[in-house]
Amino acid sequence: MKALPLALALLLCGPALAQRQSFPPVDQAERDPDLLAFRADLLAKITAQDTESVVAAACPGIYLSHDSKGGPDEFRLNLTVPPEVLGEEFKDEADELREAYWSDLQNTLSQPGYFDDQGEFWMPAHWQIALPASLDPFTAYFVAAERVTLRQTPSRSGAIVGLISHEVVIVPDYQPDETYQKVRLTDGTTGHMHSDFLTSMVGYRAALVKSDTGDWQLCTFVTGD
Repeated sequence: MKALPLALALLLCGPALAQRQSFPPVDQAERDPDLLAFRADLLAKITAQDTESVVAAACPGIYLSHDSKGGPDEFRLNLTVPPEVLGEEFKDEADELREAYWSDLQNTLSQPGYFDDQGEFWMPAHWQIALPASLDPFTAYFVAAERVTLRQTPSRSGAIVGLISHEVVIVPDYQPDETYQKVRLTDGTTGHMHSDFLTSMVGYRAALVKSDTGDWQLCTFVTGD
């Protein structure tokens, strides 16, 4: 997978702090009309939660987890989460897992993406940013919007420190239940940012790959580093 030649390591590590960088996403899908059509059709099937049609659009060896074999059967299981997987007593949890998986799939495939050196199309676009090896990737987040408010305190009434657009920031202790997160910019500035605008750099990403017959397929949908 191709990574942008970024000087991000210099920005995130070491005692010498550097200026910040913004990485506005550009959707390269427009280079291939067939890809655009496939993605739009697949998103329509995902919106309708048409399980079998979505599974049919996947590679025979679709990669879904770092700890499993993947493939269509596992993909179908993730999309349906039948009660027997968790047990009838956890039916509500199964429903929540299923809806979250569909939502993550739709959100990921709706993001701008890029072509790597092998011609695979990856989403979201910020996945191409190369993080330094010394940085814990689970603390890195991408501000996936323009002019997001950074505040001194975790409140909408907090004084504004700055407006952040498409930057990598560090969240040392992400709190899932909190509305605001304490973040550090690459120049050392700290503040609080609304959780809705922070996307984990090890969150879900997807790859669309053209088969030997020239058809696009969904071949990766995975999360983790």
